[in-house]
Amino acid sequence: QVELAESGGGSVQNGGSLRLSCAASGNIVSVDTMGWYRQAPGNLEMVAVINTEGSPRYGDLVKGRFTISRDNAKNTVYLEMSSLKPEDTAMYYCRADVTYMSDTGDMLIGPSDYWGQGTQVTVSS
Repeated sequence: QVELAESGGGSVQNGGSLRLSCAASGNIVSVDTMGWYRQAPGNLEMVAVINTEGSPRYGDLVKGRFTISRDNAKNTVYLEMSSLKPEDTAMYYCRADVTYMSDTGDMLIGPSDYWGQGTQVTVSS
């Protein structure tokens, strides 16, 4: 019923920049917290999250280099990444807490936790 579609990953040199986007679609009524997580071989790590008021929170490793923002009208979250380092190399996943309307139109479902398929970011030295 709800899908998150990420875009913007790719390969860059050390010190480069990339912008990730993630759009939520479906019978959406509201989207609460949205965010980005990443996974290299190992644990899943929180990169940045943002609430409906636009208040961000960042992981310690990306503070000062990454900026998260959102467009509530488009149900879209963005991640501007600058001063990228090889250790930023990972699969980046979008996550959102979404409330949506059932197909029958008579029931609200959620908020439920949704994840995108991921977009690869590779930073070479």
